[in-house]
Amino acid sequence: MDTIEETGMSLLEHPQAQSLLADAQVTAGQVRGSRRRLERFLERYVPLFYRKEQGHNARIVVEGLLSGLERKTAEPIAREHGVPRKPIQFFVGSGKWDDEAVMAEVRRHVVETLGDPQGVLVFDPSAFPKKGTHSCGVAREWCGRLGKVENCQIGLFLAYATGRGQGPLDRRLYLSQAWAADRVRRDECHVPAGVKFQERWRMALEMLDRHRDSVPHGAVAADDEFGRVAAFRAGLRDRQEAYVLDVPCNTQVRDLQGRRPPRRAGQKSRRRQVPFRRADAWAAAQPPERWQEFTVQDGQKGPIRVQAITTPVRTRQDQRRGPQEGLIVIRHLESDGSEPDVSYHLAWAPQEVPLEHWVGMHARRHQIEQMLEHGKGEAGLDHYEVRSYVGWHHHMTLSLLALWFLSLERMAMGKKDAGGDGAAGAGDPGASVAASRPQSAADRPRGQHSANPQRTSKDLPLARSHGPVPAASSTRRLRMKRLQ
Repeated sequence: MDTIEETGMSLLEHPQAQSLLADAQVTAGQVRGSRRRLERFLERYVPLFYRKEQGHNARIVVEGLLSGLERKTAEPIAREHGVPRKPIQFFVGSGKWDDEAVMAEVRRHVVETLGDPQGVLVFDPSAFPKKGTHSCGVAREWCGRLGKVENCQIGLFLAYATGRGQGPLDRRLYLSQAWAADRVRRDECHVPAGVKFQERWRMALEMLDRHRDSVPHGAVAADDEFGRVAAFRAGLRDRQEAYVLDVPCNTQVRDLQGRRPPRRAGQKSRRRQVPFRRADAWAAAQPPERWQEFTVQDGQKGPIRVQAITTPVRTRQDQRRGPQEGLIVIRHLESDGSEPDVSYHLAWAPQEVPLEHWVGMHARRHQIEQMLEHGKGEAGLDHYEVRSYVGWHHHMTLSLLALWFLSLERMAMGKKDAGGDGAAGAGDPGASVAASRPQSAADRPRGQHSANPQRTSKDLPLARSHGPVPAASSTRRLRMKRLQ
């Protein structure tokens, strides 16, 4: 058994390990309670299905998605429940039920439970690798999970994060321009006539227009796919939506508080301007006393701290100068003392916002990244064999419904996420649901690595300030994130 050399105690005897083990324990009462809560939870949604057998199939599918099955597609779910495969397959793939009505009820439930004027709307595109070429929208796209360009379907998800937790709001399948223009493939996959090609940032603005009035929020957050698009940021400003968006480290910015270059002797010219420079170069040149330190959350290895700095800037946009925004640079300090990861963001709000609030709102985006990553392992988000446009949205709706139940369970149990690998295991509400029904011997938990487990949690408060960084931190070197 591994031991800690300084004390000779085993790793399992360490107080932190004991705390994690205690947090991972699930009692028989919790298992039974989880089962009852799932039945009550589904009572809200089953009436939205047109026929009694559809409601019955919905219960079977959601229970299957929450189970410990290794593969959560129609056949193993049907086998697990002792029912024929074809009705389940038809229900998910092409059943005549209104997934938009179900999703609308999920949104109402999320807002009832988590609604907060300081909540954050988060857009997150997610890739689903596909082996064939016949699934709706499949194309050669960058897949972050695989780290390469591969055959994928891309889904755009809108989710909601507050200090109480997080939940899903909407989903939509992306069709590339070539795919949207192909009549033969559209007919084969039953794509509705009204679905046209849109860039993902335009899809995001359309989603925002649909839901912004019904979901209380204080800001919009997204990754650099959206942050680098000037038109997306302009669309948010036009709607008076505050935002904090990731941008690449090589984003060209002009520091509006920077010192102008000296005028050359005897030379008359137009007004001198602070030159544009890369965001990472600007950050590297800042003195240590300008950085402020915050605690963003309590992680599995203790409080997680970041150092942040901000300045008003203009960006260079197609040879034009953009409007004033805030550049925010965040160093994510590692508990082991290794070099910090550094992220870059553009922020804007109609009113003054303290830096600590920007840092906290940015951190909410990682709640959603982890929620969706867990959804792939725990709620079968990527376990589907449907090919049609309708089938994709049916499956995603049912998976997001299951994922929302898991979010509620985590809040009800009041436990931290004990399973950092994203699989249904001890201390996990998904495992509790699975444990309350018989499981075949062939079933095994599925391991699924989550993204950035140290930088996210189920309950993320706004950042707590610790003031300026001491001068001693100037010896810390930065490792800049490269543009992928």
